[in-house]
Amino acid sequence: MSASVLFDAPGPRTVARHRVYSVVAAVVLLAFLVWAVKRFYDAGHLEGDKWEVFVTPRFLEALLVDGVLETVKMAATAVAGAVVLGFVLGVGKMSDHGWLRWPAWAVVEFFRAVPVLLLMVFTWYALGIADDSSSYWAVVVALTLYNGAVLAEVLRAGVNAVPKGQAEAAYAIGMRKTQVMNIILMPQAVKIMLPAIISQCVVALKDTALGLYVAAPGLTAISRSIYLEFDNRVPTMFVTAMLYIVINLILTWLATLVQKRFVGEKKVLQVSMVGGAPDDTKTA
Repeated sequence: MSASVLFDAPGPRTVARHRVYSVVAAVVLLAFLVWAVKRFYDAGHLEGDKWEVFVTPRFLEALLVDGVLETVKMAATAVAGAVVLGFVLGVGKMSDHGWLRWPAWAVVEFFRAVPVLLLMVFTWYALGIADDSSSYWAVVVALTLYNGAVLAEVLRAGVNAVPKGQAEAAYAIGMRKTQVMNIILMPQAVKIMLPAIISQCVVALKDTALGLYVAAPGLTAISRSIYLEFDNRVPTMFVTAMLYIVINLILTWLATLVQKRFVGEKKVLQVSMVGGAPDDTKTA
């Protein structure tokens, strides 16, 4: 069945109208691009000497090694810490014990509400701005706390999205809550959560750009040094944006590959009850 049951298939007039809208939108977008390119040309941003630095081996190496590599290292460390922290806080929020559930709730809500840049600044001063490594760890700690709080909510939502009958069936055959969580709910929740986790990894990578405000190393720090020396802010920002886009595309591709390899091809464990016993149980 090709047509959706929620609405009727568009008629000839609607199809023609949509085509007109598409053409108008394309013309407007093309006009905007032409206008933007003209403004950049008139301002001298498209001159060859503004872009020459990006084909110079010394500066290209600085962008890729001191810039991209440091950015990926910060993001990878922060994501690894955020996954662990998110799991701990997420499980804590789902605890039956109030002394554990309420502190976990307070931590999650606090770090979700505080802007990442402020967390970086607070952490930077807390670690001591005189220390050379404090800028690096200020970014890592801030991203870990923020993204860990977000992933805690993702974990809770993923577990709650699993049909309740799964847990009820597991409890009915005598499983404890820890067994139900680890064997029944978590494997199914991971499959639900993985797209959100991938998205949060991309967010963490992009947020490393805020490390510029706490003198952290990375791509934005190298870019700032380049445009201050060569007075080519627009070309430098364009190249930096392209590098971030390429890194994020690679990250998304790798994460999707992992999802298909380790989650998409595995059968999720399900426990269903038929007549008070698991469906694979044979009665005499």
